[in-house]
Amino acid sequence: MRLKAKILLLAAVPLLLSLLLIGVAVLHQQRELATRSHELVRAAYMQARQAELRHYVDLALSTLKPLQTSEAGDLDQQAQAIRELAGLDYGHDGYFFVYQLDGTVLMHSRQPELIGRNLWQLRDAQGRATIQELINQAKAGGGYVEYQWRKPSTGQMVPKLGYVVSLPQWGWMIGTGLYLDDIESALGQLDQQVGANIRTTLGWITAIAGGGIALISVCALALNLSEHKEADAKLRLMARQVVQSQEDERARLARELHDGTSQTLVAGKLLVEAAVDQIEREGRTPPPTLPQALNRLNDALNEVRDLSHSLRPALLDTLGLPAALAHLGREFGEHTRLAIHVYTEGAATELPDEVKTVLFRVTQEALTNVAKHAQARQVDVVLAFEPDRVELSVNDDGCGFDPDAISQHPTLGIGLRNMRERLAAIGGQFEVQSDTLGDAPGHATEGGDAHTGTRVVASVPRHQIRLIADTALHAALHSGVHPL
Repeated sequence: MRLKAKILLLAAVPLLLSLLLIGVAVLHQQRELATRSHELVRAAYMQARQAELRHYVDLALSTLKPLQTSEAGDLDQQAQAIRELAGLDYGHDGYFFVYQLDGTVLMHSRQPELIGRNLWQLRDAQGRATIQELINQAKAGGGYVEYQWRKPSTGQMVPKLGYVVSLPQWGWMIGTGLYLDDIESALGQLDQQVGANIRTTLGWITAIAGGGIALISVCALALNLSEHKEADAKLRLMARQVVQSQEDERARLARELHDGTSQTLVAGKLLVEAAVDQIEREGRTPPPTLPQALNRLNDALNEVRDLSHSLRPALLDTLGLPAALAHLGREFGEHTRLAIHVYTEGAATELPDEVKTVLFRVTQEALTNVAKHAQARQVDVVLAFEPDRVELSVNDDGCGFDPDAISQHPTLGIGLRNMRERLAAIGGQFEVQSDTLGDAPGHATEGGDAHTGTRVVASVPRHQIRLIADTALHAALHSGVHPL
């Protein structure tokens, strides 16, 4: 089969199947939509009719209230009440009716032939005792009853909703009702509208299917040998992307080696240098610092091996970030001549592992840079838990440098780039502020201002921390691991 035909089939068949499934789903939903629409419309109509009927009956009762002070045997008052109820009709088919509680008709303004008849045994086409249901509902305190009754304007038996109450003083049932055939008419119109909408939707689906097939056919006919060239170009692009992904992974490994292993190697180098200086100054047997340096180098080799397993700093898991930074400051202070002070501001809160690791690594890298390049005497590490962010700053009183020049140099500033990339990966911000007015710590400028050194600031917004925590929790739950 030719390439054009294959592409046509691969494009047209899924499109047709998708549109067919959509059409079947639309037709399947038609009945459910119509049923729900019936229920909603009928419920709305019935609520409106019930409120209307109750209002009518309350109006009638308020009209009869002055007459209910008479005794039950006062026939003149009862006759007056019947005359007033007979005049309270509304519309062509709205009227009141009055029955004795034994089923005898006392007043029916639309069917006067029923007056005086006892309809207790009257039943509709379904065998329901209509009058008995109405009287029982009235005796129960009043309420609504659906039943079949002849509509005066048409003479047809149609559904009707009645509301009845009783007057125990006179032994009466008073009520009125509204016919429900207009509701069925409204529901029928709704069905027609739903059907028209479904037909319109299916028409659009059909038109889209035809247009899609036509477009696919035109595109398939327009294919030529350039397709093969484009395919080759895409393959080359994919190959470059694979190579780039490999380079990115190598860069990540190099960053881990630089941020982890080099810190330990530098510590060992500083110990060896301190031992050599001491030997040269005192001319005696090497002190115990040399074995310590060897131990540090061994630690570095172990860390290189452990990096293959992406091992995070265990100190963060056991002590937390503030304590881990304090321990890190003490450790650097012991192996260098720096006076390192670690401060925590604000109420410390638990941070996600990824955030703790990044801030810890940034502190490691910043202290290493200070020890190697800053010629500083004092370093302040401040971890601030603020309402809108968590901010880490490393401030030294060293000689400073030009951050812009370092960032543009091809071989310098690897540590700064690593710190910036680490912060960017978790949605944080990284900033370096450095003063290069002096060549030595504490150098005074012409204006009398002392040199302020370098300040490295790493901050992570609170909303980003919550997002990282939620993502980690979601991943843990899906992996079956319960987060501690």
